Amino acid sequence: MKTDAELVAEALGGAEEAFREIVVRFERPVYSLIARMLQDPATAEDLAQEVFVKAFRRLDTYDPSRKLASWLFKIAHNTTIDHLRRHTPETIPLETGKDPGEEHRGGLAAVLADDSLESPSSAAERRDMARSLERAIARLRPDYREVVVLFYIEGASYQEICEATDLPLGTVKTNLHRARKELAEEMTRLGWGRGETRSASGS
Repeated sequence: MKTDAELVAEALGGAEEAFREIVVRFERPVYSLIARMLQDPATAEDLAQEVFVKAFRRLDTYDPSRKLASWLFKIAHNTTIDHLRRHTPETIPLETGKDPGEEHRGGLAAVLADDSLESPSSAAERRDMARSLERAIARLRPDYREVVVLFYIEGASYQEICEATDLPLGTVKTNLHRARKELAEEMTRLGWGRGETRSASGS
């Protein structure tokens, strides 16, 4: 399989198939980020297409020493923020907090992962939890949703999030902590107690 840098080089050389492959590789994460920020699938589809049009036009500015995903996420971030500025969203009040820590990364991603290898009962329970988690994420302010998706779901590092969002490291970590706290509170309100399953919390 060709590397991202190789595909970019071929696309810059005029190979349309190379850029189509870039779109195939990254359309899901780019759309996922925008959709979760906006909570509007139709608009997210339009903006995702806009992101790739911009990426194609700016492909010569891509630095091969960086991850292509981070570069695309930055374009997606800027495109989505421009849209949000034109359509002022409701926000949730800020709270203070500390570094969330890497140990929390796996939990959210696992809830939203593929359940095809699980037992039917376990898969059903996790699907219920995933739906609740998506609802909880939807209640976050857009900048919190963005860092949650990048960190927990797309697996971006702190530095990659900083590059994508133009935020300083301290702000990224603080936003993650605040988002995680609000998610925990919302999940509890939806019936998922801390460290418990829905059935256990109801017993």
